[in-house]
Amino acid sequence: MEDATLIHGYEAIPQGALDAGCLHFFGYPITPQNEITEYFARELPKRGGRFVQAESESAAVAMLFGAATAGVRAITTTASPGWGLMQEGISHIAWCELPCVIVDCQRGGPGQGTTRHAQTDYLSVTRGGGHGGYKNIVLAPDSVQECYDLTQLAFYLADKYDNLVIVLSDGILMQIAEPTKLQTIDFPPLPEKDWALKGTAKKGGKFSTIHSTRGLAGTYVQILKALHEKYQKITDSEVRFEASQADDAELLLIAYGYVARSCKGAISMARAEGLKVGLIRPITVWPFPYEIINQKASQGCKFLVVEDSMGQMVEDVKLGTEGKAEIHFLGLLARHQSGELGMLFPETVFTEVKKLL
Repeated sequence: MEDATLIHGYEAIPQGALDAGCLHFFGYPITPQNEITEYFARELPKRGGRFVQAESESAAVAMLFGAATAGVRAITTTASPGWGLMQEGISHIAWCELPCVIVDCQRGGPGQGTTRHAQTDYLSVTRGGGHGGYKNIVLAPDSVQECYDLTQLAFYLADKYDNLVIVLSDGILMQIAEPTKLQTIDFPPLPEKDWALKGTAKKGGKFSTIHSTRGLAGTYVQILKALHEKYQKITDSEVRFEASQADDAELLLIAYGYVARSCKGAISMARAEGLKVGLIRPITVWPFPYEIINQKASQGCKFLVVEDSMGQMVEDVKLGTEGKAEIHFLGLLARHQSGELGMLFPETVFTEVKKLL
């Protein structure tokens, strides 16, 4: 790739944040994202930024909340157990409509679980996670390039909608290295953050405050209505997905993140044998691409959800098909040719494809 740099996923995410103008990081060490923290610790002071190692993930998300109220671009990164500890703070971020970014590098769970790769946070991140029925925008990269690009997009969408954006990654994407074009994305202009707390008041004016849904004077029901209308606007405008060899497919694989890469390998094997197999890869797992799923179900496609879990995204695929299609699942209990469970290599996926076709 011309003008590309060989970097790891754990370098692409913080570099994307820096190139998006983020100079404020708060975090706590946890595998498999510690190298992201190290990157920020090394690079932010060189740029006049602020790096703070918090005493816990709960403290880190509280610091993120505080920085976001000041109108600066800020980020924290964590892994699955830390994600769980952040939920109360995240719910408050949603209530105050504060734009900021969190990276969740998934690992096995529940509880302490394991440091192995996994995709077991899907329902938590796409359904809000904490109390109150809020929504986070969730972006799911499948390459080092997308780790870089989608981190930049995350900051833009956060500021566009005054909303928390999650970059949903995993241990495999963090550790692989790929040629990556490090090019700052030119997004459309954004409105000024005139609501931000700057510590000063205009002459004769009052200090700014941030409470409930910013600037909205009204009842609790009015506030929830305004949030719901925003979430509907995001749903209508920000769905992103990749369709690969889907036009004539009789079987569509549905996968995100690193698993989608294995599915692409399986599709190449299947096509070589004349099997009509394609892929729908959600890039936004919230909002989810229900419309294309429904369209393909109406055309008679079967679906195979491939996920490094016991089956979480299946729920969204069922909602999308509205009962009009067969839905199958391949996950942690899949057995590789070596006999090992839970290894979703292209060969493992291809074996299941041949069974279904």
